[in-house]
Amino acid sequence: MASDRRGLAPRKQPRQVRAELTRQRILDAAARVFAEYGYAAGTTNRIAERAQVSIGSLYQYYPNKDAILVELLTRHLDAGVAATPPDQDDQLSAPLEGIMRFHVRRAIDNHRDDPQLLRVMMEQGPRTPAILERVAHSELERIAYARRLLRGHPEVRVADTDTAARLLVSTIEMVVHKMMATFDQTDTTRLENELVAMLTHYLTSGPAPAPGHPNPDPNPDPDPDPDPDT
Repeated sequence: MASDRRGLAPRKQPRQVRAELTRQRILDAAARVFAEYGYAAGTTNRIAERAQVSIGSLYQYYPNKDAILVELLTRHLDAGVAATPPDQDDQLSAPLEGIMRFHVRRAIDNHRDDPQLLRVMMEQGPRTPAILERVAHSELERIAYARRLLRGHPEVRVADTDTAARLLVSTIEMVVHKMMATFDQTDTTRLENELVAMLTHYLTSGPAPAPGHPNPDPNPDPDPDPDPDT
């Protein structure tokens, strides 16, 4: 994809309700066209026809289909952030399995778009600096929340909470995305139950913590001055 040589930013930012409705109609049409025809055959002519706008009107908003796909990918990322806000400290005392189910279900709900469209966004969506920065920022926020959860929740038994927090965030995102985008007939209830069971078992299967130390340091400092005579 020649995304580095072609404009990826929208040409026109709607200022009126009518213009915004036109833009949304173009995006919705593009999502359906990409899902139905794939990216290569999802031409701007087909998108304009599906949106019931002239090709000239489409180009007033987007210079090419790369820019439209960037907008769809941005919309997908924004929906994920809105569905799972990072500041959820009120959940930290809830049962761990319920917390895992909440986050897994939110991830699944955010990936219920047409599997073919998800594949297009995953495999061919341009990765602009703005999108990469947005993804990185969102991931850091979710990891910070997961770290607080793992360090303070009484059911958690993993010792290395930093690594576990990263594994937790990456596993939910990557497994859900891969399953929903790759398999057209994914049983979402089965996926949710199996993923929740796997994560809960991983987080709770370690040894019981010592009193007052729910998550002991897995790499304590060695004795700085061991007694050679003992």
